[in-house]
Order: sequence, then structure tokens, then C-alpha cells
Amino acid sequence: MRYVVGYTANARGGDAVNLAVALARRQGASLDLVMVMPQDSPYNGVYPPVAGFESILAEQVTQWLDEGLALIPEDVPARAHIRRGESEAEALIAAAGELGAALLVIGASSTGLFKRFSIGSVASALLHASTLPVVLAPSGYSRTEPITRLTCAVGSRAGAEDVLRTGIAMARRRSLPLRVVSLVAQGADDADATVAQATAHLREIAEASQDVDVSALDKLDIDVVVGHGRSIEDAVDHLDWADGEILLIGSSRLAHNNSIFLGATANRILRALPVPMIVVPRNYVLQSEELFHTTQVPVVAAAGPTEVTK
Repeated sequence: MRYVVGYTANARGGDAVNLAVALARRQGASLDLVMVMPQDSPYNGVYPPVAGFESILAEQVTQWLDEGLALIPEDVPARAHIRRGESEAEALIAAAGELGAALLVIGASSTGLFKRFSIGSVASALLHASTLPVVLAPSGYSRTEPITRLTCAVGSRAGAEDVLRTGIAMARRRSLPLRVVSLVAQGADDADATVAQATAHLREIAEASQDVDVSALDKLDIDVVVGHGRSIEDAVDHLDWADGEILLIGSSRLAHNNSIFLGATANRILRALPVPMIVVPRNYVLQSEELFHTTQVPVVAAAGPTEVTK
């Protein structure tokens, strides 16, 4: 199992590495740190490149990757890669595909409040185009111990079965406590929703989906919670979040098949969320089994101009 980390030589890159380590330790995975260099193009500010500039830049990027690898503990296998591309997001998605990665991990913008998210241009592009799950580390994330609890945000619209199916797979394979959350804003039609109603809704989703094991709802120790507040953000704030927790959320119904599109509700959740978030592509079925597979995949050489192994 391999996870790609979109690394940057700043606090945001450190946040992403810390979260990737926590995920890798839980899953027995290896990490691939990827930095993207700008591609030579006549549309760049300086073209053709100044003599010697490319080698100087490559040397600096390699040094930054070495610093990133130094952040990763010895018990987590890691390798570093340099990729080129006009779009950093496209280059990261391509690298994840080449490396056979199951997750793409990135950090929140450094302008965000401590332990909160502020989405920059690269993260925004990934959250509207990635074909594999994207994991977001909140600003200031420092935990490297294994993830301890999974929370799924399950709504009433199309895509809820993707989140529930993936959440059940993760909880069963890695023996993680599973919590399912329904967020309700005051004034909504279901503002008086109860835990019993939310539990019944889960069973309806499972029974309506051919890929969700209904019996798993009874076998797993699932904690069902309804979060109330004046707004979705307020409902998120009123929930108890455990140290080592991560939130799983689905894509908007506007997303293309097997692709991510972060919807309006997810964006509102993100503004108040104090823990990492995994965003799952729409109709993510087969990959959900691979995502939480327990067998470690050996690290093999991947295509690219530069690779550094820790």
C-alpha cells in the first residue's frame, strides 16, 4: 500500500507528512513524497530558462525533499520524487496514478487558523478533479501516532452509500471504532432528527445499496451521532472530536463518476473541522477495497527524473 504526499517546503508540507505517517502506521503503508517543478513553457515569465537555472532549482528541490524525508520515522518506508508539470494538481494526480497510490495527502493552506483548514489553489484543484481519495491535513497538524477513530459524515443525498461502504471497509479491516454523524442546522426540515432516526436512515442506505453489507451495521460497534447547531459549521463545532480521529466524507452528486467534487455542505464542514478529512470520489467501489487492504506493497522504482529513498 502506497500513499502519495504532495510535499511543500513549509509548514503545510510538514502537516501533510505528519498525517501521512499517522495513516501509514495504521495501514502498514509506504509513503511517496512528491514535489512538482514548473515545466518549461514559452508562456513562463522567463523563457528559454537562464543557463544553469534548471540544475540549481533541481538541486534545491532535492534538498527540500531530503528535509521532508528526514521528518518521516524509520518505521515508515518512504521515497521522494520530483515531477514536472504546468499544473501542480495535475502532476500530483499523474504521479499518484504512476505509483499506484491509494491516497493523495496534502496540507491546508498556511494562512488557515491553527487546526483549521484554508484551501489554497492546489488543494482546490485536487478537490474538484482527483480520481482517488484526497486527504487534507489541518493547519498545525503534529500527530504521527496511528489514527484511532473514523467518523463518517452521512447525508440523505446520492453518494451516502459511498461513504458508508468505505467507512465500513476501513473499520472492519483495521479494527477502527466507527462513528457516523448526521449534521443538522436549525431551521432545516429535519432539525428535530434523533439518533434513532439517523440509525434507521443508515439502515435504509445500506439496504438500498448492493455494495453495503447490512449485517455489518449490527456486527460493528457503530456510534451514531446527530450534530445540531445554528448552522452546519456550528453543528461541527458542537461535536466531540477525539485525538487521532479522521473524518470521511463523500463527493457532491455533481461529481463525475470516480472523481471528486467537493460540494457546498462539505466546504462548510471543512471551515469548522478540527481533524483531518478524507474526501472519497463518487461511486468509489473497487478502490475502497484496495484502499484499506492490510498487505503492504513493496516499494518499486517509479518513472520520474529524480527519486530519493529514505
